[in-house]
Amino acid sequence: MIKPVDILLVEDSPTDVLLAQEALEQARLLNTLHVVSDGVEAMQFLRRESPYRDAVRPDLILLDLNLPRKDGREVLEEIKNDPVLKRIPVVVLTTSKAEEDVLNAYGLHANCYVSKPVDFEQFTNVVRAIESFWFSVVLLPKTE
Repeated sequence: MIKPVDILLVEDSPTDVLLAQEALEQARLLNTLHVVSDGVEAMQFLRRESPYRDAVRPDLILLDLNLPRKDGREVLEEIKNDPVLKRIPVVVLTTSKAEEDVLNAYGLHANCYVSKPVDFEQFTNVVRAIESFWFSVVLLPKTE
């Protein structure tokens, strides 16, 4: 049996959640998507704290920077400073195109930075690059 890639999407906008789901479909990646809406929930999920005690360890994190309760920048820093979590690839998926945010994200060891609205081709290329270096993914066959 083929195991889907477990992806944690940290996104507070329902519209952007739908767009991320569409981008994953366009990338043809067999996945199980887990969604949390703020930075506090993201860290609870990743650390398997209540109410996420049974959460899976994701293979990939898609992280917005502009989040309520705990900013995505703080979340990224916590992930990359945690010995258990730091090996999980993180794709920053955000509306910010500010050079400072891009440089800061890469300085905190984000694996990639993708601006929203998502360019589906760019997103697919990111997924394939991460696949090549981080894990084996199952791409769904093309349907015509």
